[in-house]
Amino acid sequence: MALSGQGLTPPAFVRLAAHPLRWRLLTELADSDYRVRELATRVDQPQNLVSYHLRLLRDGGLVTATRSSFDGRDSYYHLDLERCADALSDSGAALHPALYPKAAPPIPSADQQRSRPLTVLFVCTGNSARSPIAEALLRHHAADRVSVTSAGSRPKPQLHPNTVRVLREAFDIDVSGQRPRHLDTLAGHTFDHVITLCDKAREVCPEFPRHPRQAHWSIPEPATAGDTDYPAFQRTAADIDTRVRHLLPVLAAHQP
Repeated sequence: MALSGQGLTPPAFVRLAAHPLRWRLLTELADSDYRVRELATRVDQPQNLVSYHLRLLRDGGLVTATRSSFDGRDSYYHLDLERCADALSDSGAALHPALYPKAAPPIPSADQQRSRPLTVLFVCTGNSARSPIAEALLRHHAADRVSVTSAGSRPKPQLHPNTVRVLREAFDIDVSGQRPRHLDTLAGHTFDHVITLCDKAREVCPEFPRHPRQAHWSIPEPATAGDTDYPAFQRTAADIDTRVRHLLPVLAAHQP
C-alpha cells in the first residue's frame, strides 16, 4: 500500500534529536548546564564538532547559551526542557493524536519511603537571591519528601528584599525570617544532590562526603541589574521554578 505524500517529513525535534551526537548532548544537558569544552570531554568528541551541533540545537530553539559570570570568555549551555516537552508532545501528536508524554512519577512521601528523605543543597555566592529562591521553591513543591538547604560561598548579611517579595507575591512563600548561611558551616555534611546556581560558586564549591550527584544551573545574579530591578527577580524566580519542577522526577528516580 503506497504512502501518501502528506506528513512524510519528520517533525523538527525528531530530526534534531535523532542524530546520535546531538542526542548525547541533549542527555548531558538534561542533567546540568555545561561549557562547550566540558561537553566535548563528556561526549569524547572534538570541540569544533560539538560546537557545530550545539549551534544546530540552538537554532532549533532547544538549547540556549549564557555568558559565564566567572569567565566572560566562556558560555554555559542550557537545555530548555519546557521547549523539549512541547516539541515531544507535538511530535507524538504528529504520529497519532492519542500519543502524549507520560506523567513523571511523584516523589514518595517520607512515610511511603520508610527511609530518610532526600537531601539537596543549593549553592550560590551571596545566598541572598538565587539559592534561597531554589530552596524555598523545592521545599514548596516537594514538601516533606525532600530536606533542602541553601548556602553561599560569600554570603550577604541578609536576603535581598526582592527575594522576599517575589517569593511572597508569586508563590505565597514567606522567607522574611531567613538569613544567609556560609558554605563553610556545612563542611562534613552529606547530601544526595548538590546544585550550584552561580558560575563563580561552581568554581569554589567544595567536595562533600559520599559523592553527591552534582549539577550546575547557570543563572545570572538578578541584583546586578540594580537593586530596584524587580522584574529581574521575577524572571529569575520563574526560571528557577521551571528548573525545580523538572528536578522533581530526577529526585524521584534517585531515591536513597
